[in-house]
Amino acid sequence: MLYCDNAATTGMEHEALCEMLPYMREKFGNPSSVYGFSDAPREGIRKARMQVAHLIGAKPEEIYFTSGGSESDNWALKGTYYKVMRTRNMRRPHIITTQIEHHAILHTAKFLEQQGARVTYLPVNENGLVSIQQLRKAITSDTVLISVMTANNEIGTIEPIQEIGTIAKEHNILFHTDAVQAFGQIPLWVDALQVDMLSASAHKVHGPKGCGMLYIREGCEPDNYLHGGGQEKGLRGSTENVPSIVGFGKACEIAEKHMEERMQYLAKLRNYMIRRILYEIPYTRLNGDCNKRLPGNVSIAFQYVDGNSLLAMLDEKGVYASAGSACNASNHSISHVLKAIGLPEPLAVGTIRFTLSEKMKKSDIDNLITILKYAVMELRKNNS
Repeated sequence: MLYCDNAATTGMEHEALCEMLPYMREKFGNPSSVYGFSDAPREGIRKARMQVAHLIGAKPEEIYFTSGGSESDNWALKGTYYKVMRTRNMRRPHIITTQIEHHAILHTAKFLEQQGARVTYLPVNENGLVSIQQLRKAITSDTVLISVMTANNEIGTIEPIQEIGTIAKEHNILFHTDAVQAFGQIPLWVDALQVDMLSASAHKVHGPKGCGMLYIREGCEPDNYLHGGGQEKGLRGSTENVPSIVGFGKACEIAEKHMEERMQYLAKLRNYMIRRILYEIPYTRLNGDCNKRLPGNVSIAFQYVDGNSLLAMLDEKGVYASAGSACNASNHSISHVLKAIGLPEPLAVGTIRFTLSEKMKKSDIDNLITILKYAVMELRKNNS
């Protein structure tokens, strides 16, 4: 088996799983209870908050645990909008985002438009990069939030987040970034990036599914997203998912420890795979920026090939990849990201995303290329 869809989800670190198990059995108490049996789960959460915070240079009290990246994105946008409406009495708050965001951002932005918000969706260039000049032009006196993803989940392009953060601060605008794909993959330091809110998800960094976090800079808290009890300093009700939070923390600790060597290894593996595909399979194109790119992302457009048919053939050979975001896998229409970068339809319908793991070897890539070359040749032969 060659699993090449790590942008969709990752296998859990064994150490993270081991860290979780006691909180499912012996240390199962509710951390909000006052008796001594709840001390262990409370301590587990406290430690995890420190581990997550340390990975991005934040304070532990600035980390708020959620059910995942989508909830964090929703909270950042909706919470900011409703707080502005409540405290500043602004008629139509303005939000700036991009055309290539994850649907957790885009669908939330559309929802807020229905509530009265005004939203600007910035275009990107052919490599998926946002224009700093266009961002500056889009800012108005009513702009209350900028939300730009750190790195794109489909084509792997890394956005100029630090520059955007600087501009946001110049205009006293809150800045949120969906860092789900970049968190634990590349260095992220919230003070250097000047972000006010940052979303991340545990299962993208070898942690458990159903757990994520929203970093919220001290002093800029959005309104509550989930009303209930007093958990997460009263901003996010619901009994804490202690085992998953603990596993998330451990996964972050491991990611931080091995990040530099992992980045270098994956970038070499990625570049080797890209070179072989582009040189050995005709009528192919790399999607996304060549240099400003996530270490393990390989998004390739295969002309004269239907992407879903290619995925099916790869599946038969034990190679698991995707046509784009796993959140949109059942939708066979062309990805909004590929449309935004202006990829012609014949290339867009033949786009496959491979996202690599540090557990893969060069020999795995060689095997994958052999299978891929045969599959593409067969599909083109049948279509001719």
